[in-house]
Amino acid sequence: MKGLTDIAGIRVGHISDYQAITGCTAILCEAGAVGGVDIRGSASGTTETPTLDPLHADQVVHAIVLAGGSAFGLEAASGVRRYLEARGVGIVTPVAKVPIVPAAILYDLGIGNGKIRPTAAMGE
Repeated sequence: MKGLTDIAGIRVGHISDYQAITGCTAILCEAGAVGGVDIRGSASGTTETPTLDPLHADQVVHAIVLAGGSAFGLEAASGVRRYLEARGVGIVTPVAKVPIVPAAILYDLGIGNGKIRPTAAMGE
């Protein structure tokens, strides 16, 4: 195996903003996958990471997003969630399919243009 996308059902998308020196990466597993997490550092920024706990009721994720932009970058996961929802991907509920998209960020605001951060549009 040469890379992550050699695994059946895994796709990877990435976008960079070279002016801001930031971006985001989405690892898609539309059929669902079991994930895990080990959060390190004194100022971690995440969303939906409880879904990666082995004791969580729903142990499936449909994508994982890694983004720059500090806490602002978590917005990129909303775009990935919308992308998956438009394709009918997610946990079935009585009202809608809900894509599970955990995300984590890193602080990169000080190395480029810190006013430009990953957005939901970048996640789509």
